[in-house]
Amino acid sequence: MVTSKLNVVILAAGKGTRMHSDLPKVLHEVAGRAILSHVIDCAEQLSPDRIVVVYGFGGERVRETLARPCLEWVRQAEQLGTGHAVQQALPLLDEDSITLVLLGDVPLLKARTCKTLLKHAGKHLSLLTVEKHDPTGYGRILRGPDGLVRAIVEQKDASDEERTIREVNSGIMAMPTRHLVAWLGRLRNENAQGEYYLTDTIAMAVQDGTGVVSELASDEWEVAGINSKRDLADVERQYQQAEALRLMQAGVTLRDPARIDVRGTLKTGRDVTIDVGCIFEGNVEIADHVSIGAYCIIRDAVLGEGTVIAPYSHIDGASVGSHSRIGPYARLRPGTELVEEAHIGNFVEIKNSRIDVGSKINHLSYVGDSTVGRDVNIGAGTITCNYDGVNKHRTIIGDRAFIGSDTQLVAPVTVEAGATIGAGSTITKDAAADTLTLSRSKQITIPGWKRPEKKKD
Repeated sequence: MVTSKLNVVILAAGKGTRMHSDLPKVLHEVAGRAILSHVIDCAEQLSPDRIVVVYGFGGERVRETLARPCLEWVRQAEQLGTGHAVQQALPLLDEDSITLVLLGDVPLLKARTCKTLLKHAGKHLSLLTVEKHDPTGYGRILRGPDGLVRAIVEQKDASDEERTIREVNSGIMAMPTRHLVAWLGRLRNENAQGEYYLTDTIAMAVQDGTGVVSELASDEWEVAGINSKRDLADVERQYQQAEALRLMQAGVTLRDPARIDVRGTLKTGRDVTIDVGCIFEGNVEIADHVSIGAYCIIRDAVLGEGTVIAPYSHIDGASVGSHSRIGPYARLRPGTELVEEAHIGNFVEIKNSRIDVGSKINHLSYVGDSTVGRDVNIGAGTITCNYDGVNKHRTIIGDRAFIGSDTQLVAPVTVEAGATIGAGSTITKDAAADTLTLSRSKQITIPGWKRPEKKKD
């Protein structure tokens, strides 16, 4: 009986011994997110009725790290093979449905591939296969004289002739849940590993006349599993190469496509240029005609049209208005809002502050918890002293104010519009509009004073 209901079972219980890590394998990251997170994202795109994650090694740490409302969890206390893992999920599955089995260590699988696989799964067992240049370690696809799949043989159980076959099982399959329940009840562990293989259901489907329909993956990397740190690095590079290609197809100029890392969602406008070594994390939006210099790190940020980001700048949780200039070596921290045409120069740090149109903070300054008006100039070495050891306080700087170099503004304090603060001042009281305010001790010269000399041993 054909049904539109869909269960997705994700197998994520493996220890990952070859990772040589205390961290569960499925929590290692590809593109800044857990391997398993990518698989869950793929499953969610299919709009299933339920997603069941079979977990084991790492226990509650896996559940807590990847908790989502859409997920149901079941523990596989003993790792006795893929068939045994799916058995743990059976009590949660609706038998009047299709079940799609995904692997928690295969992060590059695309939802469109799964949709193709599901087309025939209402009546048949639908199997995703792939041709590998080196099939070592994978279950080989055995076909009958009619070309249809008749069985899968695991590497350790395969004959020398069978090991020459390049078409292998990806481990991803879909089938009517009612059939799956019956087949799992017939599994035996009479093999070299003493495990219950889910792939044994292939022979059962053939025997029962259900039929096995296979789909060949077009991209070997899409079904690549991660079992070692080498695998992790290889999959990471494949992911980043695909992102680089996507960006270039959208019109982005990449100075070197091999030297960019996208660890989240990156949206770009027209005529964007990105130099080497840049990292993009979280959700980043880049408008038209933006130029980003080498080795910048940009996280959860919006960059307005025509903005120039000079090399080695860090932008985190900030909004940068159009035609602004940032860096080099600038740091914009969360809560920063640059309206338009702002200049934030070398070794300047901004945190939780709004900088209005045309204002400049060009050298060696810290501006935190502040509201800065239009066309303000803040000189080198200026600090807003926003923390009293217990609480944070705000600094207000009005339009057209001029802050001299090496000034400390001790919050809470207001510098009114058009005010000038003399260099080297410590301002603890509000500065009036259109006046000069300064605080310095008297300069004196001491005749006869000599520098101390180094003592002789």
